[in-house]
Amino acid sequence: MGIFELFLLAVGLSMDAFAVSVCKGLSAGRVTLPHALTAGLWFGGFQGLMPFLGWLLGSRFQVLIASIDHWIAFLLLGLIGLNMIRESRSQEEESLGTSFSPRAMLPLAVATSIDALTVGITFAFLQVDILLAVSLIGLTTFLLSAVGVKAGAVVGSRGKSWAELAGGLVLVLMGCKILLEHLGVLS
Repeated sequence: MGIFELFLLAVGLSMDAFAVSVCKGLSAGRVTLPHALTAGLWFGGFQGLMPFLGWLLGSRFQVLIASIDHWIAFLLLGLIGLNMIRESRSQEEESLGTSFSPRAMLPLAVATSIDALTVGITFAFLQVDILLAVSLIGLTTFLLSAVGVKAGAVVGSRGKSWAELAGGLVLVLMGCKILLEHLGVLS
């Protein structure tokens, strides 16, 4: 997986965190630089940590499932992406509160990074440079989350559904690409 593909994957994974950051900015009202940095650090940190943990887990089982790893990557990325697309169509308004305290941010950071844990498992099968991948995912999520808080205060909830839709599409397409490359359809 090349740097451009990793960047696209990083953007796709960070869309959940971006969407939650938009909601946090919307609920906070007046957004300050510390709000943006707090969201960026929590979401970026967990989005970087979770794929690494997934990679460690996947590395343990790589030998056992090497013959079907492309199908696993396709299914996991596809399911995560389809779920994000489904959530983007939801009309429910999320209320995330105005607090940026660790007590408020920790559950949000964990919830938005579970999909990154799953993607990390696929990294073990794809022989991805894990340090480059987690750094790129963490940094991309940090930046998009920090911007998302400010954007939420400015634009409102319209950006949330767009972000989830775009992120879901990217993940589904990456899963399809991995499968088609393994099957020899793409080179």
